Amino acid sequence: MFAPVMTDHASGGLQQSQALCWFPERSWSVVLWPCPCEDELATTQKMGSNSSRISDLPKNEYLQKLSGTESVSENDPFWNQLFSFSFPAPTSSSELKLLEEATISVCKSLVENNPRTGNLGALTKVFLSRTRELRLSAECQNHIFIWQTHNALFIICCLLKVFICEMSEEELQLHFMYEEKSPGSYSSNSEDLLEELLCSLVQLITDTPLFLPYTSKLVKTLLYNFIRQEKPPPPGTHVFPPQSDGGGLLYGLASGVATGLWSVFTLGGASSKAAASPELTSPLANQSLLLLLVLVNLTDAPDTPNPYRQAVTSFKNTQDSSPFPSSVPHAFQINFNSLYTALCEQQTSDQATLLLYTLLHQNSNVRTYMLARTDMENLVLPILEILYHVEERNSHHVYMALIILLILTEDDGFNRSIHEVILKNITWYSERVLTEISLGSLLILVVIRTIQYNMTRTRDKYLHTNCLAALANMSAQFRSLHQYAAQRIISLFSLLSKKHNKVLEQATQSLRGSLSSSDVPLPDYAQDLSVIEEVIRMMLEIINSCLTNSLHHNPNLVYALLYKRDLFEQFRTHPSFQDIMQNIDLVISFFSSRLLQAGAELSVERVLEIIKQGVVALPKDRLKKFPELKFKYVEEEQPEEFFIPYVWSLVYNSAVGLYWNPQDIQLFTMDSD
Repeated sequence: MFAPVMTDHASGGLQQSQALCWFPERSWSVVLWPCPCEDELATTQKMGSNSSRISDLPKNEYLQKLSGTESVSENDPFWNQLFSFSFPAPTSSSELKLLEEATISVCKSLVENNPRTGNLGALTKVFLSRTRELRLSAECQNHIFIWQTHNALFIICCLLKVFICEMSEEELQLHFMYEEKSPGSYSSNSEDLLEELLCSLVQLITDTPLFLPYTSKLVKTLLYNFIRQEKPPPPGTHVFPPQSDGGGLLYGLASGVATGLWSVFTLGGASSKAAASPELTSPLANQSLLLLLVLVNLTDAPDTPNPYRQAVTSFKNTQDSSPFPSSVPHAFQINFNSLYTALCEQQTSDQATLLLYTLLHQNSNVRTYMLARTDMENLVLPILEILYHVEERNSHHVYMALIILLILTEDDGFNRSIHEVILKNITWYSERVLTEISLGSLLILVVIRTIQYNMTRTRDKYLHTNCLAALANMSAQFRSLHQYAAQRIISLFSLLSKKHNKVLEQATQSLRGSLSSSDVPLPDYAQDLSVIEEVIRMMLEIINSCLTNSLHHNPNLVYALLYKRDLFEQFRTHPSFQDIMQNIDLVISFFSSRLLQAGAELSVERVLEIIKQGVVALPKDRLKKFPELKFKYVEEEQPEEFFIPYVWSLVYNSAVGLYWNPQDIQLFTMDSD
């Protein structure tokens, strides 16, 4: 499979053994052509009319001239003709693949002839000259000029994909330096052409004049693209509204243009698959988010931290009037309410969950704002649904959702407030009808279900550790646990107890067998037993934390303990659990005695009434005090070993209208030369 596999997990951290690199073998990629507006099609009788079918593209005279042996000057009318094409835009990776297969000869010819013609550099310069006039063209509603500039950018975008796939970085730079001279010569004056193109693309997104502010303004624009979730205009729409405030020139043009500049960045609009996926109903938002994640996860330079990560970790709410610290070079403000709403609505996608994780973990302003919200259920419920459908999600998405819960449960205010939010009719929870349950109890149910799934399927210690850490963080603030949540806590302990007894029996039998045969290697039952006992102790600590801190709030947990009290007998004298069992044993003994005094044949309601009365009489000073259970998520020292492959796998699998040959993708270890 393409997606890297998680390995060597340590508690609280993320590790990954491989990173991903787009470094292909030799193969040829595609140039693809989008479609202009319908009224402009009627006046365009150039390349489009001669290339109405995919099979016609290799024979198209304008493509042949661009990729051929003849140099084309920057002032040649040829460029207007080339940019006035009308080939229907591909809308999915499968359509792009078909075009790639049809245009191999064109791409190969361009790579071969460009060192003599310099046509790639000429094309780039023509595009750059046009971008300087885009604002005026937008104000004058010069549709044809904008459409042609869009087409020029799209050609460059597709050609660069070919060149990047076919050559090293040094070779790519040379191709931008070649001019019309003797074969293989180049101009030293063109060394900055590639950098100028990159700056122009960023400026096109942000509409800012200087390079230094690009970082924060690019990040801000990409975030707002995600927040706005602009839908693709209907096919054939060609209304150019006035430029709006904020969001840059691109956003001002985007909302009314089906095949204009906006389509370049969404690569022609959403495919049929994307249209059916809630997370991809806005290709611009999706592409912006993927680009943001790629930028944020770039590794730091030796003496310079990643400026995009700095921008993401430091931006503030538009309602925050406090000054930015002088040490924050890429600060900006964004509407946190809009950001929160978008994050709540988009958690069905890996990339939105990864963004939420990034902001919660790295931006204290966002984390503080979210934890202060009074509608946290809007954020927590989608995360719980990801974990609930663990069988349908990839492991990376599950890990991110779980870590988000762990980060949230580090806050005591969150742990208290989730038990005050009452939910009705959780339709996606199918094990049992939950007509009314607190958000806190539902969270416990889902996390326990995740643990049980992991025990029987994946058996990932990392998943176990973080699930238990989240429960432990919440345990002191358990309030009014739903009877089903209380039952599932004890049921999980029962499952662990049975697992412990089974492994213990296997270890005993193995030891007996080893006495008669020393030639057979023995399974490491001691290690298995140690892991299970570690998990059992954690569960006992969670139960103990609830009993010592909020016993009077949780009669249902006491009821479940009494109902399954025989489970705990074997651990009373176990050296690993004697200390933590003292309080649990005390509670069981105390309430068992009161029930015995009340007589036999007690109803559930009567038992709960006795428990509630007994809570008042239980001497709290007899409960032994233990250190508070608190766990904090900390990234590993080299988190890029996990995140870089993960982000690029999302680009590969989720970018709308992009096709990458799977055979051209290679994985390499982070310490590779």
